[in-house]
Amino acid sequence: MLGPIDPAGLGFTLPHEHTQIALWHVQSRWDYWQLTRDETTILAELERFRSAGGGSLADLTLPGVGRDPVWLAGLARASGLNIVMGAGWYRNAYYPAETLIDRRSVDDLADELVRETTDGVGDTGVRPGIFGEIGTDKPWLAPAEERVHRAVARAARRTGLAISTHAVMSDVGLAQLRIFDEEGADPTRVVVGHADSYPVLDHYLEIIRRGASLEFDFLGMSFTPTERHGEDRVVELICELLSRGHADRILLSQDVCHDSQLKRYDGNGYVYLSETFLPRLRAAGATQDEIDTMTVGNPRRILTIG
Repeated sequence: MLGPIDPAGLGFTLPHEHTQIALWHVQSRWDYWQLTRDETTILAELERFRSAGGGSLADLTLPGVGRDPVWLAGLARASGLNIVMGAGWYRNAYYPAETLIDRRSVDDLADELVRETTDGVGDTGVRPGIFGEIGTDKPWLAPAEERVHRAVARAARRTGLAISTHAVMSDVGLAQLRIFDEEGADPTRVVVGHADSYPVLDHYLEIIRRGASLEFDFLGMSFTPTERHGEDRVVELICELLSRGHADRILLSQDVCHDSQLKRYDGNGYVYLSETFLPRLRAAGATQDEIDTMTVGNPRRILTIG
């Protein structure tokens, strides 16, 4: 948020988080899903992360659900963390009406993303460092979502930014990869997100075979029974991938996106990964070198502009 840095300075990184978001502000949404914009509260949460050894965080909140470059720059200055802003459009239900995604060409959308990357967002001068989270509402891509995926792939080719996706409870990540591949995007610069919501080893192996990375970023979530009781399986699957030599294809995060996830409201905050999940992973056999690869090396590679 405060300008380019040496990638070596990123340190321990959370590659998929939010520092404020308001999903229920979207037309016809009534579920009151939000993460507070109270700066004092969020800074206290970020200070816990920094005190636990955190160095950087990617905020993947996009236009339509609250992206605010000025907010993020202020948090970066006040917290001392490296904060990276996302770019693109989230998924069909949350596309901002004023963007007119269903009326514009793929190239026109791609041009807008490239302008943000080179000139900054609006008159803020703040430039994004990754495209994401780019997602789908369902286990398939709707036509407007396909258009966004193609635009993001074209913009990624032109700018060197990586792509991070939202792909939940299905194998839709493979459909996303197919679009990116058709557009000539580099699969090694693609991260298929929310892998822990679809705990299927063969699916993971196919994503890796195609050259992309997996992101387990629902860690510590407890909104559904699967999330509350499924972490043992996630640990097993990650350890299986590690045993096959795939540490370099795994990223870990927590996707803090709701007030109830904050420490202030008895949630896990931004420190669940470091304080709870990684000790469990170590106990299951993960080495420190593997953990460093997943939490430092891989995010650094993805966030380094290629």
